[in-house]
Amino acid sequence: MAEPIINKVKANTKLVTIDLAKLFHDDTPIAELDIKDFLHMGLLLKENDFREYLKKHEWSQYEGQYLSVFCSTDAIIAPWGWMLITTHANQFAKEVFHLTKKEVIHELFRRRVEAFNWGEYQDKFVLLKGCGDIHVPDSIYLLATNKLLGTAKKIMYGEACSFVPVSSR
Repeated sequence: MAEPIINKVKANTKLVTIDLAKLFHDDTPIAELDIKDFLHMGLLLKENDFREYLKKHEWSQYEGQYLSVFCSTDAIIAPWGWMLITTHANQFAKEVFHLTKKEVIHELFRRRVEAFNWGEYQDKFVLLKGCGDIHVPDSIYLLATNKLLGTAKKIMYGEACSFVPVSSR
């Protein structure tokens, strides 16, 4: 019986590629709600009118989605206003954020980076993959680099065939 062929270069390499986009494996849609239309002239929160808008709003449209709630005007919204929105939206939305859609994506990535086991990259040469179908926010590369600095022997960015060295110890 013949011995299996082993790629010794690949088997013995310390280079490990991390595709940060794969940390974001959540297909849950992110809906947006700009509350400017719930405000008097888009700027002033009148409690009775605001509560009425909240009652009439079709919250079920956010069923099973992340909900990004924000105000696109310079209105000053009291904390209880955001709290009221959450009490209505939370019955349907997977989670309610007082963030823009872009910030929600960052927050979801951040949570996954924080929960990731970075210790398994101790003394390894780590390549943070630079291309993919899902856009990884730059701030997530920064966060991942922070997590790897005390662990990885070398941190690189890009692809195995073309990378940029970032850190070495």
